[in-house]
Amino acid sequence: MATNTLAPEHVRTTDSSTPVGRGSGAARTTPPPPLTRRAPALDGLRTIAIAMVILYHLHVPQFEGGFIGVTVFFALSGFLITTLLLGEHRRTGRIRLGSFWLKRLLRLYPALLALVAVGLLLWNWVGDYKGASFGPGEAAFIALTYTGNLFRSFWDTTQGVFAHTWSLSMEEQFYLVWPPVLVLLFLVRSRRRWLLAGLGAVIVGCSVAAGLVYRTPNSGATPDVYFSPVLGVVPLATGCLLALLLDDERIRTWAAGLAGHVATWAGLALLVGTMLWIGDDWAQHAWTFSVVLPLTGVVSAVLIAGLVSVRSPLSVAFAWTPVSWFGRRVSYAAYLWHPLVIALLDPFAVGPWGKVGLVGASVLVAIGAAYAVEVPVEKAQRRFREARRLVAADRAARDSATT
Repeated sequence: MATNTLAPEHVRTTDSSTPVGRGSGAARTTPPPPLTRRAPALDGLRTIAIAMVILYHLHVPQFEGGFIGVTVFFALSGFLITTLLLGEHRRTGRIRLGSFWLKRLLRLYPALLALVAVGLLLWNWVGDYKGASFGPGEAAFIALTYTGNLFRSFWDTTQGVFAHTWSLSMEEQFYLVWPPVLVLLFLVRSRRRWLLAGLGAVIVGCSVAAGLVYRTPNSGATPDVYFSPVLGVVPLATGCLLALLLDDERIRTWAAGLAGHVATWAGLALLVGTMLWIGDDWAQHAWTFSVVLPLTGVVSAVLIAGLVSVRSPLSVAFAWTPVSWFGRRVSYAAYLWHPLVIALLDPFAVGPWGKVGLVGASVLVAIGAAYAVEVPVEKAQRRFREARRLVAADRAARDSATT
């Protein structure tokens, strides 16, 4: 049965007794759509990505390319959100934008509020981490309104200890724009090939534009193009493109074979190779933003495709409970809180063991924050949904009793 959720070009049905692909000597069952069940290996990939970011901020040698971790997060977001939206449309025939936005807000905002509150309390000690263009109130307002990338890109300003929230801003702006676009494409019954071509044009066009508008930064500062809400959409769009490709059963079937294994190991090798190759002068080159960063998004998507398509030693390692648990439960808190921990404790951290201590402190604070803020919010949401379900069931029972 075809699982295309956009208007299909060529719909072909398959079942477990029908060979798929040329030269197939054995029957193959069509793999289910992505994320019909949880993919723990992707949670493990989150763990690897946040480790890259933290080690970059600690200036650990060979981790100068911290943008690779952020790019992996962006590609994951584009893939996961698009896949979930496609799955909702497949099940219900529609996408409820209001419900989607509310869930995103409840998932992400309470933890951000907690970070900003603590950051304001400690501002006198940590606020000027890596420089601050604003006072505490302004910096907090920018973080809470998800506009950090706009201020960094267009006005070359920074929010001190809240500066890293620019990436959250990029994702939230993506959440506001992409789902309505997808809904519109469903309404007009856009063909898959045109949507794929459109996303490809966005990726290529923004990559070329990044190189054209690049200007050599002063004092090693990251160029404005990195924070641009338009040019920075490349890895997010790449993740969206992957989700649309894997929504086609023929591509899923192809990826479930040798291609998936090649994608897994090639993606990992290229990401690690890029991390080892990138030096601390990466911001000084236009080709970093027009070539390396976009290709890193593509490589991230290739690795994601492999992890969700085949079982391999790498997917098993990423899905190992401690690794996947950290990515699922703690990675968001770790991203939020580690700059504050570093800013507060860095003066006391001396030598390599000092950096180890900072990593340990960041992890402990992140675990505490996750269980103090995110877990209670999730439990409250579950109780609310259960209460609504019981009320609806009771109303239905009364209606049937009166008829």
